[in-house]
Amino acid sequence: MEKLLELLNSLYSEIDFKNEKKLIENHILDSASVVSIVSEIEDEFDISIPMEYIQPKYFESVEAMWEMIEELS
Repeated sequence: MEKLLELLNSLYSEIDFKNEKKLIENHILDSASVVSIVSEIEDEFDISIPMEYIQPKYFESVEAMWEMIEELS
């Protein structure tokens, strides 16, 4: 998960990914940010994220994103 945290911090250094648990609900990430994050995760972790995973619950926190990556790896 550290690799994911580093990736997210490099994209959006102003966001506290380590402590924020409601990235979507609190409007910290918008749809454009999610699309960017999806692309970067796919490249970094060599996975393909299907459309059914492009849902707020998978992007609310770094932990949720990591669980998604583990499911798809």
